[in-house]
Amino acid sequence: MQTEFNRVQPVLQDSPLPPLVVDLDGCLIKTDLLIESCLLLLRENLFSALLLPIWLLRGKAYLKAEVAKRVDIEAALLPYSPSLLQYLREQRAAGRKLILATASNQRLAAAVASHLVIFDCVLASDHSQNLSGERKLAAIRQVCKGEDFDYAGNAMIDLKIWPHARRALVVNPHPGVQTAARRQALVERVFQDPPATLKDYLKAMRVHQWLKNLLLFVPLFTAHAWRDGTAVTSVSLAFAAFSLCASSTYIFNDLLDLPADRAHPRKCRRPFAAGSIPVARGLMMVVLLMLAGLALAASVNLPFLAFLLLYVVITVAYSLHLKTYVLIDTMVLAGLYTLRVMAGGAAAAVLISFWLLAFSMFIFLSLAMVKRCSELKLLGEAGKLATRNRDYRVSDLPGISAMGTASGYLSVLVLALYLQSPDVVKHYSHPEALWLLCPLFLYWISRMWLKAGRGEMHDDPLVYTVLDRASRYVMVASVVVVVLAV
Repeated sequence: MQTEFNRVQPVLQDSPLPPLVVDLDGCLIKTDLLIESCLLLLRENLFSALLLPIWLLRGKAYLKAEVAKRVDIEAALLPYSPSLLQYLREQRAAGRKLILATASNQRLAAAVASHLVIFDCVLASDHSQNLSGERKLAAIRQVCKGEDFDYAGNAMIDLKIWPHARRALVVNPHPGVQTAARRQALVERVFQDPPATLKDYLKAMRVHQWLKNLLLFVPLFTAHAWRDGTAVTSVSLAFAAFSLCASSTYIFNDLLDLPADRAHPRKCRRPFAAGSIPVARGLMMVVLLMLAGLALAASVNLPFLAFLLLYVVITVAYSLHLKTYVLIDTMVLAGLYTLRVMAGGAAAAVLISFWLLAFSMFIFLSLAMVKRCSELKLLGEAGKLATRNRDYRVSDLPGISAMGTASGYLSVLVLALYLQSPDVVKHYSHPEALWLLCPLFLYWISRMWLKAGRGEMHDDPLVYTVLDRASRYVMVASVVVVVLAV
């Protein structure tokens, strides 16, 4: 279908150059609107997303149309190819006719064109016709009235169009596309944004977050089973399995959160939000990492596999729905931390004490609220009043701070009560030394909340703890205290 846009911004002057036809997905924007709109539908209405296979049976064009009418994309936040967009603006200013031709649905393509205000018309898929390959070529010839045109694309399917174009512009090409395009067409220019690096992939996997999974080793040490080689090996394998599955859920969460991340002052630099890594590749990473993690978990034991599956289910539920509920999201996050401890106990085949579970729940609820407070503080400094897709307001800061601080201090109270239990005398030669842990943890928790209130903390308390010198001193001192007690 063709949509006219001359009424938005008329051509300023005649240009001797033929019309420039520009592809959208993977070319003008560094993402795929069909995948993004399906992810939006999945996040907004899980039951509608279950209809995707049924719609696909009626054709790809029908699928795109049904999805597009149920979601809204924010064209201003999409990751555009900066070098191509700058070139198009220059060509438009010189009076050249620009045409957006895409296999994406007309509703989504029109949103992009309306935002950019540089295109004279839009050629896009409608309810019955998927505008790609030869169909796109026929539509271009019709709108250009059989005269010359230049074409900018990026994929193998564009090789059906480039031989018929006067000039070819290759933009962020898929592997082998640039070479094939040079064999079939006169390539005028190649636009290549910096490709994704290993650092981008590691950042997408949030490898630094694997530090959280060290909690799996806690039961091993609290049960004084660190001399058991079999248990240590099992927990080490469990750590690797948990880390792979956790990375899979992190990527899945990022893919669902693309619009919110792009509107965030810091998260907009994440690889998928910025377009450094294609969303299609992100979905592939989700599947491969999850399968690898679950296979490794099955080699540990069935109880650990059950805990890991429970973690995955809760995390997916959190990503899809639970994180939109105020306070429930922080409690779920705290529960996921505690679940790591329980999974570690299952991997090592040791019993976990009530004291450890109670301490874990309170301390991790405090850290989850620290995370929310630091985010709200950042939003307040940016002049915003509420979070996006989460039911939090900047005005909630005092209340959340009070609840989080109280939870942190309750964890220290649980620790103090534990030091009076018979288990301490049984496992430690000098149990009185353990009392030094109470002032150390009180200082650390108080410092975390003080820094959060000042807006001086990374919104992830784990990262802050690792990077903060005072926090590292507290951790080292705690280890020394435990060693002295043993």
